[in-house]
Amino acid sequence: MLEAIAEASKTLESSDVPVAALVLDADGARIGLGRNERELTNDPTAHAEIIAIRQAAELLGSWHLTDTTLIVTLEPCVMCAGAILNARIPRVVFGAWDEKAGAVGSVYDVLRDRRLHHTVEVIAGVEAEACGNVLSEFFAGKR
Repeated sequence: MLEAIAEASKTLESSDVPVAALVLDADGARIGLGRNERELTNDPTAHAEIIAIRQAAELLGSWHLTDTTLIVTLEPCVMCAGAILNARIPRVVFGAWDEKAGAVGSVYDVLRDRRLHHTVEVIAGVEAEACGNVLSEFFAGKR
């Protein structure tokens, strides 16, 4: 998570919300890295998780990201939760809760919905204060 927090701060030059995500393989090696790039690329789907998932799938040569872990500094939204499910990622670790748009327990709980084709182990609140501080500082600067 500390690596993701450091990566999140790199979005500040583009005015993107400072969120970063990593995909790790079964041995803990990083196979995907993403930072929010919606402002940078004018792409509404350029969330950190989506970018990291795309990179991991390309590296592995498969969209099946079984035996991986996604680490992200902010609770994933509905779009990202859908991508996590479709990639078959079995484990998600996130830092700060997103009380406005979170889809992993705060507003929705998409990843653990038993009605869906795949459920995910969720580890929430890892370095939550540090992750939240990065976001708070960003939004304080916007006011």
